[in-house]
Amino acid sequence: MGGGGLTTYVARRVLIALGLVYIVTTIVFLVLHVIPGDPAMLLLSGGGVDPSAEAVAELRRKLGLDQPIFTQYIDYLAGLLQGDLGNSFQDDHPVAAEIAKRLPRTIELILAAALLSVLTGLPLGTLAALRQGGITDRSLSLVAGLMLSVPVFVTGTLLVLVFAQKLQWVPAGGFVEWSRDPIRHLIHLLMPAVTIAMGLSAVIFRMMRTTVLETLQQEWVRTARAKGLSGRSVLLRHVVRNALGPVLTVLGLHMGTLLGGTVLVEYVFNWPGLSGFLVVAVETRDYPEVQGIVLVISFLFILLNLLVDLLYSVLDPRIRLE
Repeated sequence: MGGGGLTTYVARRVLIALGLVYIVTTIVFLVLHVIPGDPAMLLLSGGGVDPSAEAVAELRRKLGLDQPIFTQYIDYLAGLLQGDLGNSFQDDHPVAAEIAKRLPRTIELILAAALLSVLTGLPLGTLAALRQGGITDRSLSLVAGLMLSVPVFVTGTLLVLVFAQKLQWVPAGGFVEWSRDPIRHLIHLLMPAVTIAMGLSAVIFRMMRTTVLETLQQEWVRTARAKGLSGRSVLLRHVVRNALGPVLTVLGLHMGTLLGGTVLVEYVFNWPGLSGFLVVAVETRDYPEVQGIVLVISFLFILLNLLVDLLYSVLDPRIRLE
């Protein structure tokens, strides 16, 4: 398919992505306004004080919560079109500024975990496929199964117990700005990244093993070998490249999921990212913060899947015809 077909495919995927962002935005807005809990009441009763009905009504008016839900929804969409995520109910600070400060920390954590997962999952999955049925294959598959079965908070707690408390090789948690001390920043990043990477690398390992095994059975692989190509050339240029498509799809999906699933890891290691910020915002019914955080996470999730789809279409142009 030529460039026009690729352009049409990209345009279609982008339009679908934008539609998904709008749907998620609407659902989050409606859910927040349906669940029990009055933000004005929560704010005024923070110190155990029982606020008067007049005070609650006045604060609801200032926050715009006295307006019909449809009016609030239109105002919210109008703000989004101008790049305004609103101000926090708690201290009136711009939500976009707080997200901009915390989001890079969460993205850094996820990218570091993804890099570790790819560097371990791809070669080990390929190795297991090439040693199918042998002790190497069985051992690696057993380890991958164990890594998938252990919850992430258990893995994180065990890593803290062993490497931070017992061996004292790394700190138990915390955060140091890269600008202050790059080495300490990476040291603090290591354990939470490894905690996330363990489960993800097991997923990539299994997918890579399966796809390599399937690819090795294809007729064109046997033909390439019959033409005299070396085993290394067949493996790298043909088998691995064709096996990467499904693996990339799984990686993209899981990276998007990790954007919303790092809450426990950031909590265990006291990593000041976006997930912990979301937990506090939900507890206090801070609508602008929750809406802004979920919107950004959803947008990044959809963007990651869009990029994976486009990369997959480059690796396998046949999917543009589907």
